[in-house]
Parts: sequence; structure tokens; C-alpha cells
Amino acid sequence: MRKKFFSRLLFEIIGSIFIAAAIYNFAVVAQFPMTGFSGISIILYRLFQVPIGLSTIFLNIPVAAICYKLLGKDFFISSLRCMFLSSLMIDYIAPLFPVYEGSRLLAALCTGVLGGIGYTIIYMQNSSTGGSDFIIMAYKALNPHISLGKIAFWSDVGIIVIGGIIFQDIDGIIYGMIVNYLFAISVDKIVYGVNSGKMALIVTSHGKKICKVIDETCDRGSTLIDVKGGYRGTPRQIVLCACSNREMYLLEKAIKESDPEAFLIILESNEVHGEGFHMKRIGERV
Repeated sequence: MRKKFFSRLLFEIIGSIFIAAAIYNFAVVAQFPMTGFSGISIILYRLFQVPIGLSTIFLNIPVAAICYKLLGKDFFISSLRCMFLSSLMIDYIAPLFPVYEGSRLLAALCTGVLGGIGYTIIYMQNSSTGGSDFIIMAYKALNPHISLGKIAFWSDVGIIVIGGIIFQDIDGIIYGMIVNYLFAISVDKIVYGVNSGKMALIVTSHGKKICKVIDETCDRGSTLIDVKGGYRGTPRQIVLCACSNREMYLLEKAIKESDPEAFLIILESNEVHGEGFHMKRIGERV
């Protein structure tokens, strides 16, 4: 239990550092609207010089109270921890790093990618940094069929537009949308990439032999289906197997060596559930 906690804490710290760098070292200096409560905090910082981390904490309190029952105690506590960690990183650690003062476009690209990686690391611990993340996770819990990236994207559009209007910065709105889009893409690619895999359909006359090859190569189970050829009606077998991307490379080579006449179809699987696959669940009550 202690090892699991410290492992989780380490990932939360790493994620917070990425978020802090994205916000303080790229977004603030480039002066374009940010997403989420960070975007509201940046607006307050530019208008009244209120510390970004401090305002983020105060903005989080009412939303955290509302979402407590829906997301559960464990999620709530870990989110509070991440909220304070990310706020501390923004106010005290990020200022120690160099600040990028070049192209706004490059700043937007770096903000979107770094922020997306940071938030995804924290999301994958089934946690959040509070604020709009509470709202995103609550909506995800109620609508599990909608991807996390899409929810995050649409929840932040309004903040970006408002920030651009306040500071009369149309270019800022465009850059903010770029950040928001990159953030959503990064989240979905990483989160759903963890649960993804590949599926092989092998049409062969030596089904049991192929099943044995699969077991010896990647220690995966397989399913054997009896079929007939569409033209001549020749009896054949289809071997179905799901495995990881790395295992599929080894499996493809082994099957070609074992049965050169086998017909191999490899498909992408967005999610694979079942024995031998670790399913990362996000936005679910624990």
C-alpha cells in the first residue's frame, strides 16, 4: 500500500511539473488565454497580479464541494493533493526554469503538448488538479462513452473566448484554441493508447499449430474458428488473437515462419478488456 502511494505521488509530482512549465514558462509570457481554471487564474494574474497558484486554489473550493459525492472520497483527496502540488509548482518551481519569449505559435504548441502530457499523467492516477477537472471528471462519470479529450475541449472553449475578449486579443483566442485542441488530442492519444492493442485474424489450414506458436511467442490465448473458403469451399480455420503492439511485431514474424501460406490480417483495437490486459479506468468512483 505504501509503495503504491509513493508511486502515485511521484507521478503526480511529475505531472504537476509539466503543467507548471506549460502554464508559467510558456502560456503566461505569450499572453494567450489558457484552458480551465488555469485560464481564469491567468486572467486574474494579468488584471490584478494575483498569484496563479493561489487563485487556482480559491477557485477550486466551491467546485470541489459540489463534485465530492459524485466522484468519491479517494478521488477527492488525491485531487486536493494534486491541486496543491500543481499550485506550488507554478508559483515556486516553474520560476526557476527559463521562460520562453519567442514565437507565440511555438509557445502555443509547447503549452498544448506539455500541458496535455502533465494532465494526462495525473488523470491516469484517477486523479485531477481540481477546478474544471472536477467538472470534466464528473461529466465523464455520467457519460463514460464520451472521450476525455472531447469533454475537456468543449468545457474550455468559453474560457478562451472570454479571455480573448477581455484583453481584446483575437490572435490570443486562436492560439488558445490551438492549445486547447493539442491538449485534447494529447489526452486522448495517451489515455486511450494505454488501453489499446492489436487484433490478429489468421486464416490458415494449420489452426492448432498457429495457436501453439502464439502461446510460445507471446503467451497469449487464441480462439479457433472453423470456416470455408468462399470460392472452392476448402475447409480453413481462423485464429483470433489480441495482444499488445510490441507482441504483434514478434507474432507476425513467428506466424510467417511457421506457415508462409497463412493469410494475416492485423487490426487496431482501441480498447482491450480481459485476462492479460491491464485496463486503466479514469473518471470512475473508487
